[in-house]
Amino acid sequence: MKFGQVEDPSQIDFTLPKDHPRTKDILKQNKKGLENISIGCAKWNKTDLKGFYPKGTKDELSYYSTQFNSIELNATFYGMPTPEQVQTWKEKTPADFKFFPKITNTVSHFRRLLNIDDVVTQFASAVLNFDEKLGMVFLQLHDNFKPKDYERLEKFVNNWPQEVPLAIELRNTDWFTDEEILNKTCELFEENNITNIIVDTAGRRDMLHMRLTTPNAFIRYVGANAESDYERLDDWLEHLTKWKKDGLQNLYFFVHQNIEKASPLLSAYFIKKLNEEWKTEIKIPQMATENMQTLF
Repeated sequence: MKFGQVEDPSQIDFTLPKDHPRTKDILKQNKKGLENISIGCAKWNKTDLKGFYPKGTKDELSYYSTQFNSIELNATFYGMPTPEQVQTWKEKTPADFKFFPKITNTVSHFRRLLNIDDVVTQFASAVLNFDEKLGMVFLQLHDNFKPKDYERLEKFVNNWPQEVPLAIELRNTDWFTDEEILNKTCELFEENNITNIIVDTAGRRDMLHMRLTTPNAFIRYVGANAESDYERLDDWLEHLTKWKKDGLQNLYFFVHQNIEKASPLLSAYFIKKLNEEWKTEIKIPQMATENMQTLF
């Protein structure tokens, strides 16, 4: 079973919880207003995003970047990117496009934050070649990386190169059920300008902690391939509008699905609603297949 997937989504209470009390204080620290909105998918390959690409599309990233302004770059999790590869990706995309690369699994899963200075240096050096197109790097820790390894996380955060913006996703339940460790970890993130990732998925409601550690909201939204997916997006827009009023600086919102082909569709729905509510003009992705266009 995929992470956070459930057999019957209709049995899940998808209500967004109230903000952690610290979140409003964090947002108030931003005096610059809203600077950037990045909304995208987790992948760009046509095998997953069926119905999105026109027939005959040869370069998927080039086309994807005409429809979206950003990508959650999971490819870098499975293999260390080279400066040359990063440069190629960069050159295929428009000037305002942003990449959000996931840190290679050598760091997070195989070495588990131990003896990683060489890998971190190599990764950071490569992704810095995105230049102005680098949105934010993110670390996704293994499900079984627990608070007993807090010192490893602390060392990682303290040693992270400051010139590379970083977000972290904690997955083990113990990080959220122990109030003391949650406060300690979030304070560490606040002190080091690390964004605390929020994950909205059916089977792991504990990861919907609603505690920001910077004025940035980095949200990984996982649809359940159910009608409720759209209602959940409506709820998110209402909540994000509140955060915007409180001082949100950057919104990074990436849409996933257990069956990924619907991700562009949900993204288009969300962008359309956001444009109407916030008076923005973010491009609404178009589906190449007619029957995909009629689903929202």
